[in-house]
Amino acid sequence: MNKPMTVWYHMAAAPHRSFFLVGALQGVMTLLWWIFDLAGRYGFLDAVPVWSVAPTWAHAFLMIYGFFPFFIFGFLFTTYPNWLAGEKIKARDFLATCLLMAVGVVLFYFGLASSKSILISGVAVMLAGWSIAFYTLLRVLIGASGQDKRHAKVISVALGFGCLGVAAYLLWLLTDSWAMLNFSRVAGIWFFLLPIVMTVSHRMIPFFSSRVLENYVLVRPYWMLWLMLACSVGHGLLQWLEALPYLWLVDFPLAICALYLSFTWGFLRSFRVSLLAVLHLSFAWLGLAMLLYGAQSLMLLLSDDGIMSFGLAPLHALAIGYFASIVLGMASRVTLGHSGRPLVLDNFTWLLFIGFQATTIFRVAADIVPAFAPMTSMLYLLAAFIWLICFSLWAVRYVPIFWQQRMDGKPG
Repeated sequence: MNKPMTVWYHMAAAPHRSFFLVGALQGVMTLLWWIFDLAGRYGFLDAVPVWSVAPTWAHAFLMIYGFFPFFIFGFLFTTYPNWLAGEKIKARDFLATCLLMAVGVVLFYFGLASSKSILISGVAVMLAGWSIAFYTLLRVLIGASGQDKRHAKVISVALGFGCLGVAAYLLWLLTDSWAMLNFSRVAGIWFFLLPIVMTVSHRMIPFFSSRVLENYVLVRPYWMLWLMLACSVGHGLLQWLEALPYLWLVDFPLAICALYLSFTWGFLRSFRVSLLAVLHLSFAWLGLAMLLYGAQSLMLLLSDDGIMSFGLAPLHALAIGYFASIVLGMASRVTLGHSGRPLVLDNFTWLLFIGFQATTIFRVAADIVPAFAPMTSMLYLLAAFIWLICFSLWAVRYVPIFWQQRMDGKPG
């Protein structure tokens, strides 16, 4: 078998390989593009870049719908059949999804730099890939019998809202309707990303902890998951309705639940195993982010100026501290485990994860520490550079694994 065919054979051997590969490349590309845009806006370049749509909304779409989903689908296409004892997902389905999403992202970048019509084509192609993924995973869920489907059902509903979010963004591009853009950004975080990541955390973090920590009591209260999901949806609805002063009503309960689970799941004990600690540290950011959201909302309610005191700090505590960090942890774990390597996080990857935490701290501090006000633009760029360096090094370390044969010679 020649080398290109060998590479293709290994890429098609398991769903996570192609998705994680494209996700790693896309993570580097979207950060490079964002740093270039920030450098232009803050005067570090001779000219401000001109894009076919507002860069803020392009950045939001690329992160919510064009970066995290590659890792989410790579994970779910691997775990859904295992969770539900269902039929393995065929290569044609996951490769078609990945290819369409990848082509859509490439067209999106070309469209940003050239014309809105190309950008629209990119989003439409991405939506086609999303639709195949949603249908494929839903088929596995419906076809399974005699299994606990609670986590999979929640995730499937959230994926449906993700599809609606991509469709709403496409409609915004076609019609300039603010309502469509507003729904897309709200649904992407509060109806899609957060429900999925919380649900996966609820299922996997205590399970992984029970496998490596001695005398571990597995605690997985479903009523608390339902409450957290309700709070996430509640936040999205209130934000959609622009009732920002009342977000604290759902943000504080979500924060309390998350912090309680962090403690109950063994946050401190997790540091005995670095591969486990990265998941616990990531989840801890959920509680901290929701505390920031709640405090910001309460201050908005009690003040007369209507100013969002913390700016985008709560959003970045959630997006970088929780979403991005847990993606790094889960993707590392899946890559190691499904390549026949020992489930041990090396010091290099641990340092990269610490870099993600530094990224979060710098980005959050830029908006909430008054003393940093004169240097916010520098801190924004610094946070983006740290994230880019860490993620690029992670890609260099892990990407070659995706086209190599498993070390133990097993299929997959």
